[in-house]
Amino acid sequence: MEYLGYFASIIIGLSLGLVGGGGSILTIPILVYLFKIDPELATSYSLFIVGITAASGCVSHYRMGNLQIKSALYFAIPSIFSILIIREVIFPQIAETLFSIASYKVSKSFLIMVVFSVLMIIASISMIRKKTITIQGSKTNYAQLAIIGFFIGIITGFLGAGGGFLIIPALLFFARLPMKQAVGTSLLIIFINSSIGFAGDLYIGTPIDYSFLLIISSIAFVGMLIGTQISKRIDGSQLKPIFGWFILIMGLYIITKEIFLK
Repeated sequence: MEYLGYFASIIIGLSLGLVGGGGSILTIPILVYLFKIDPELATSYSLFIVGITAASGCVSHYRMGNLQIKSALYFAIPSIFSILIIREVIFPQIAETLFSIASYKVSKSFLIMVVFSVLMIIASISMIRKKTITIQGSKTNYAQLAIIGFFIGIITGFLGAGGGFLIIPALLFFARLPMKQAVGTSLLIIFINSSIGFAGDLYIGTPIDYSFLLIISSIAFVGMLIGTQISKRIDGSQLKPIFGWFILIMGLYIITKEIFLK
């Protein structure tokens, strides 16, 4: 299973490089089911892996002129506050066992995976749906961008997910960015959010296996390079439905496994 996990790690970077999102959605299932890592610790690992992979993608997109720094900061700064509140204040206070139904115990790990599977299903639907986005006007709405950033930070904080599938539409509608700039800027936001979240986990003493993280991140980095090069020749929106169906199947599998196959 570990060898399959290493191979699957390429898809994390490939997804981020091609469509600017989906990488973190794949990271948690890979860590939990293929590497048998506890879901709570997996959220910390996901922040590191997705963050460092997104950073490498930022460099490529910067060279292509796809980064809008001002929009990224207006989005990311409110996200930082919500991420730190969730991970350093609220998350540690959640009991390991939430409640029991007869002999069945509902744990924090169960909650993380079920909420994550629902997020995967929502993300997959947004990726599968084929629609043309028409944007009126060209003025960036920084206030709305900041508000959305705060709420997406909650998702990042609780699940260790970058939220690229939510960030990109926000950048399209409220920052008025073209698709390729939205993809590049989303990677910068994901990098900032993930780095701050992981740094917060280090501060509270989360145990980290750095050698493992570096191996997975290196493999994901290769996938990112491949995905970024392919994105120069192929419109990432053409590949989104394929990733979407894959994520939908994984989301349905996770929710089925956690509820019925425990």
